[in-house]
Amino acid sequence: MFMKPDGSKSISDPLNVGNDKWKQILSSEAYEVLRQGGTEPAFVGKFTDNQEPGDYLCAGCDALIFRSAEKFHSGCGWPSFFDAALPGAVTELVDASHGRIRTEIRCSKCDSHLGHVFEGEGYGTPTDLRYCINSISMKFVPNV
Repeated sequence: MFMKPDGSKSISDPLNVGNDKWKQILSSEAYEVLRQGGTEPAFVGKFTDNQEPGDYLCAGCDALIFRSAEKFHSGCGWPSFFDAALPGAVTELVDASHGRIRTEIRCSKCDSHLGHVFEGEGYGTPTDLRYCINSISMKFVPNV
């Protein structure tokens, strides 16, 4: 574990640490979402209505995962994006919890749970995808 220039803690090799170190870095709410696959309540996340230009980083490891250029308002209660920032930024997994099949999205660098992606909902985005992401799973860095 090391301190970043802004004073926050980070894990230097996020795939090779245990839960105890994650608990040292993340708040209990963030730990529940990022490491245990939880979901924050709808319409409470700090980035749901954010319109500022910038980048969204994984709250677990600071990897670039989304950009404001791909963010759109879906009205679902969580930040929505129609594409990841870069190819390979997120990993998709089959999620069969809650009695249905969904596609879970995880950070490719540290394997933190971010949210889910849905297809074919008719939002008119270039990809016809809606990455529905927990605000607590992200950090925002505004463009300067």
